[in-house]
Amino acid sequence: MNPLLVVTGGTKGIGRAVVERFAEGGFDVVVSARSEDDLRKLKHEIEESVAEVLEGFDEAVIPTIFPFAADLAQRADVNRLIEFIRSLARPVSALVNNVGIFLPGQIHNEPEGTFETTMNLNVASIYHLTRGLIGDMIRQRSGHIFMMGSTASVTAYPNGGSYCISKFALLGMAKELREEMKPYGVKVTTLLPGATYTDSWAASGLPEARFMQAADVAEVIWSAYHLSAGAVVEEILLRPQLGDIK
Repeated sequence: MNPLLVVTGGTKGIGRAVVERFAEGGFDVVVSARSEDDLRKLKHEIEESVAEVLEGFDEAVIPTIFPFAADLAQRADVNRLIEFIRSLARPVSALVNNVGIFLPGQIHNEPEGTFETTMNLNVASIYHLTRGLIGDMIRQRSGHIFMMGSTASVTAYPNGGSYCISKFALLGMAKELREEMKPYGVKVTTLLPGATYTDSWAASGLPEARFMQAADVAEVIWSAYHLSAGAVVEEILLRPQLGDIK
């Protein structure tokens, strides 16, 4: 049986790149996102492309994509996702908490509700999903949790507002979880990527070469996952070669 990966926010950008990398590496993947259409398209494209890569292998090892449509800003949808994963009756080898939202603004003038919207998705959903899955990891004494932070987790900037608050909070959650999981063999790694070329940057007018690629971040996650049981990368800070985009 293939190992199982769970990725939230997995149909675009870094999330999609992670799904692709792990599927190519022989993982079945539960992918969560809001759009059912995007999830169906992702499942078809990745399963088709991976099947071509693994042509000639036993069909039993061909990875399966399990799509799950959910708005993880809603606690009920987080619970539904947890129940779906549990219904597979399989150990989760890795969880990539990638879901998130960026709403630019400043604390003193951003629209009312920005803080709640951002914190619900960028922090609370990750807290509850992780709590829902980590018990099984503790019992099996294995598993790897990846938190998708940002350079905004360590460096505030003028237009960061609630987004920076949420990413600082996420890093704090990861640090606490890392301490708690040491006795159980469960690893916790926080990714802190800078500007990565995704749809949100495509309209910036900057050349693609100025950014990191989503596949770069996925490859780092893949490598961190495959360290020996006795080693863990706690935090990984990545920036474009030319530095942050300001």
